[in-house]
Amino acid sequence: MKSTMNFAKLVPNVYYLDIKDGLKLFVDCLEFTIGHDELKSKNPFCVLEKNNLQMYLFENKELAKEHNPEFRLVTNNIDEVYKKISSSHPDFLHPNLSKVTLRPWGAKEFALRDNQVCIIIQQW
Repeated sequence: MKSTMNFAKLVPNVYYLDIKDGLKLFVDCLEFTIGHDELKSKNPFCVLEKNNLQMYLFENKELAKEHNPEFRLVTNNIDEVYKKISSSHPDFLHPNLSKVTLRPWGAKEFALRDNQVCIIIQQW
């Protein structure tokens, strides 16, 4: 039986103590753009976009304490991505996976982190 549920994308919510931390990682380092901006509102949030990807960033102290998400961004040019990030934002490189590494499951990976989120950059 064929499913009739079709989804176009998955859009995560990410909570920060200070939303500026998320903007440094996702906008400055990973070059997402702000598609919707309510950063100056009482409850700051924004929608970040890049290619077909989208995520919501929120400033929410209570939820930020409970959520430390980990994401994978899959690329076809991991060496170029690594070269750019390691030269422009080396402070985001995760100490446990700071270089492009061939993993036992066959993917090349390196990782980034800030005070809230871990992002694994991966190429199969």
